[in-house]
Amino acid sequence: MMKTIAMIPARYAATRFPAKLMQILGDKTVIRHTYDNTMATGLFGDVVVVTDSDIIYNEIVSNGGKAIKSIKEHESGSDRIAEAVIGLDVDIVVNIQGDEPFVQKEPLQKLLDVFADEAGKYIEVASLMQILKNPQFVKDPNYVKVAVDKNMNALMFSRSVIPYQRDLTISPVYYEHIGVYGFRKQALLNFTNWEMTPLEAAEKIECLRYLENGVSLKMVVTEYMGIEIDTPEDLVRAAALL
Repeated sequence: MMKTIAMIPARYAATRFPAKLMQILGDKTVIRHTYDNTMATGLFGDVVVVTDSDIIYNEIVSNGGKAIKSIKEHESGSDRIAEAVIGLDVDIVVNIQGDEPFVQKEPLQKLLDVFADEAGKYIEVASLMQILKNPQFVKDPNYVKVAVDKNMNALMFSRSVIPYQRDLTISPVYYEHIGVYGFRKQALLNFTNWEMTPLEAAEKIECLRYLENGVSLKMVVTEYMGIEIDTPEDLVRAAALL
């Protein structure tokens, strides 16, 4: 049996929507929805919020959850959780962004399953995506798009529209990258030892660091992951789903 842990990196001072994780969504904060729904899946040996913020730390711990404070400053969520897992006996680390309050069991089970079969022995990193149908969202740089090969390995992540529809007679499929990753522990530790790469720096998409260092990302299609809270408008849309 693989030893699994879910880590939820939670940064307080988000650039586009400061303090978004502490916004009230229904009857509790966004970060508590994410933590509680991850726990409710029953898929993990442990679930831990990793944060730079006393406010977020206290929000989780005072409500019976597990949280730890980061020791160093970090540029990405993956760097943050790598620091936290370095001394843990674990095989697969699942990174669930703190702004994913509608976490569900089925997509996370599909993510874990790619590591379990014979082919999965060679997969170092996997992540989730969903089909993006709204043309407005396809053009929106807040929605990260991913292009994949025929084996569902990522070719490129971008905030731009990929693929670009040069031939208007063809209707391409657009995939939205969902910020949920599964890592083998060593792959995650390798990530944090690499310097930020040029495409990653330009796009502000951390998983590009893997591609730029020659590590494949296996992409898993999921039907529904709810709404990621990146803007105040997202919070309004999320409230409508409760």
